[in-house]
Order: sequence, then structure tokens, then C-alpha cells
Amino acid sequence: MRPSSWPVVPTLLVAVAAVVLVTSGCAAWRVGKASELAKRSEPLQHAPANAPLRLLIVGDSTGVGTGASSPQNSLAGLLAQAYPRLHIDNRARDGATFADVVGQLEAVGAARYDLVLVQAGGNDVIRLRKMDTVRTDIERVAALARACGQRVLLMPAGNVGNAPFFFAPVSWFMTSRARTLHGHVRDTAKQQRLVYVNLFKDKADDPFAQRPEELNAADGLHPSDAGYRVWFDELMAQARLAPVLAPAKVR
Repeated sequence: MRPSSWPVVPTLLVAVAAVVLVTSGCAAWRVGKASELAKRSEPLQHAPANAPLRLLIVGDSTGVGTGASSPQNSLAGLLAQAYPRLHIDNRARDGATFADVVGQLEAVGAARYDLVLVQAGGNDVIRLRKMDTVRTDIERVAALARACGQRVLLMPAGNVGNAPFFFAPVSWFMTSRARTLHGHVRDTAKQQRLVYVNLFKDKADDPFAQRPEELNAADGLHPSDAGYRVWFDELMAQARLAPVLAPAKVR
């Protein structure tokens, strides 16, 4: 989620930015920090010899691992550590929306994967994209992912409104949009028989809101190392991946 790449949306985005600036004296610093973290981020690739399983990651900065101290501490890096024989092809890019993920998947060509992990949605929420359009993009992404992957996992970022980057009333608006997006992802996963990994939580139940200094990166927008660990645990538990990835463990 790269703030420096957000397109200008007349009136509404200006209003959102104004409220953020008024309610937080460090807002400009956070925007700069987010851009800095994005510039330093690099999607982890992992290509062990004779890998028994192949994973494709597509999406936005959360797929890249922006906010982590190193690629090894991103979600992709944690998967590579836990499953050293897992091949990981990471095509995620900072600033991507679901519409951009369509292009990432179309570029796969004839390649086939055992698993496809889609990490996107935060930019669609923050950029104020029309949710009807986003829903169409989600459905297209799901169809393309099914075409190249045996098992597809849809894992949008959690409740963006709970990020320290935002303050009320903007945070309330972002929570409402994030809830809508998660609803579209959940419905698409059900319709196309995919796995939906639910990271959305109300503020009282969200560890990122309860432990903000620990789980959020310095920009108050992306996960920290510990935050990606929380997501890793959620992914493994909700998608029941341990048995699926067992062949990629070192024996």
C-alpha cells in the first residue's frame, strides 16, 4: 500500500487527507515512512532444487512484505523458513489493486502451481475505488487464479481502519469500506470454492489495534515482523495448510 502512488480522487480524497492532517501532526511523516518502506521492500523468491510443491504469490505490498525488516520476515519468508523445499514465485508489487493483480496473473502464462496466494485489497479500500468495480476485479482474479492453481487462497489485508495511520472519523470510513471488501472476497470464495482467510476484526478483537507498537511497522500502515507472524499463523490455521505443505518440509 504505497501512499505516494495513490491517484487523486476529487473532493473525497482531499477531504480524507485533510482530516488525517488535522487529526495527526505526524501524518506527513507517516506518509514519507510508508514510501520509504515500500522503496526498501523486495518480494522474496525461493527456488529450491526438486521442489515438491510450487506456490505463486500475487498482490500488493503485503504480498511483497513491506514493513518487515527483511524479506525473510515477510509472509513469503516465513513460509520459506517453515517449508524449505517449497518453491515460491512472488509477483506481488507495492501499490497494486485487485485490478493490477489481474495483470500479475495474466503474466503467468502456461505456468501451473499447487497453491496460489492472493494478498490484495488494502489499496482498493484506501484509494476509494468503487466497490462494484472492485467486486468485478475480485471475481476476475479468482477465476484467473483457479486457472493456474490447484488450491487458491484469498487473503486480503485486515481492517484497514484499525491501522494507526488513520484517525477518526477517517478510520471509521476505512473500516466500513474494508468490511464491504471482505464481504465481496468472502462471497467470491464461496461461489468459486476457494479458501478465504479472514483477517478482518473489529477494533476490540483486533490484535493490531490492541498491540499497535508491536504488530505495526513504523508507518502505522503495514505489518511489522511480528505482524506478519500473526498473519502467518492465521493463514496456516484457517487454510489448514500444514498437511498440504508437509511434502515441502525438510526430511
